[in-house]
Amino acid sequence: MNKRYNQYSAYLKEKFGAKVYKITLDAGFSCPNRDGTISFGGCIFCDDGGSFSQSHSNTLSIENQILTGIETLSNRFKAEKFMAYFQAFSNTYKPVGELEKIYKSALNHKDIVGISIGTRPDCVDDEKLDLIASFKDDYYTWIEYGLQSIHDKTLKFINRGHDMDCFLRAYEKTKARGINVCVHVIFGLNETHEEIMQTAQKLAELEVDGVKIHMLCALRGTKLAQIYENGEIDFMSEDEYVNLVCDFLEYLSPKTLIHRLAGNGLKKNLVAPRWLGAKLDCLNKIDREFIKRNSYQGLKYIYNSSKMCNNNYANL
Repeated sequence: MNKRYNQYSAYLKEKFGAKVYKITLDAGFSCPNRDGTISFGGCIFCDDGGSFSQSHSNTLSIENQILTGIETLSNRFKAEKFMAYFQAFSNTYKPVGELEKIYKSALNHKDIVGISIGTRPDCVDDEKLDLIASFKDDYYTWIEYGLQSIHDKTLKFINRGHDMDCFLRAYEKTKARGINVCVHVIFGLNETHEEIMQTAQKLAELEVDGVKIHMLCALRGTKLAQIYENGEIDFMSEDEYVNLVCDFLEYLSPKTLIHRLAGNGLKKNLVAPRWLGAKLDCLNKIDREFIKRNSYQGLKYIYNSSKMCNNNYANL
């Protein structure tokens, strides 16, 4: 457990006294970048599942998805505490009255300790953020924003449908309400090493609460898969990704919680890169690379440098 980065799962275990498991939920949301509001088709990497892990049937009610998730995780891992994770598509993309009913339906079980809502920065407003903030006194509450990159040229390339300024406005409003924010980023978006590190440095400057890192991958049925099959894009190797992850984490605040560093569950629909399905192998390589470097998350963190003496990893 002596990770050289601030592992979210370890933090949750310490906070709640037991390992906390996410129950992924599909509440039937759509996305303005798929339904024609912004454009049709969505981001080039998004498939018909909208990033939903599909660990259970998405035809079930939210209440039944919660019960099914708790039963499955309890039987398999002897899990005791859970977070409701609204994962599929943009989970604030409905009127606030509907959102309130949907969110509350996920919080009825006594073993639910938190809620995490995945969405886009262009799908929140003051009323929706006020609703989400109303849960934070009783539940550990997160919004997960898909940013992917701070560079507008990259956001245009992936057909994201919003720019960096949109994210910054949403981020400021969210933090003003005391809601925890996890920012999603993607490596492999035709960016240079310097450009990717600029994203890390901006997230460090913002002192975001959490980060989730993804490797760009082509899934069946996506525009990205067509681009790959046409020979118009290639993907980095696992070793390149591992080094990039370590470089990126070195710039982040040591306080930022790392929600995810490698993916899983993609093998069925994965076109490329094929190594992406071996999550544990990738995580182990990241651990070994940090040890090889004698490095850790926050090594190059420069914001609020007076706090660096509190870096928990400096003596590893």
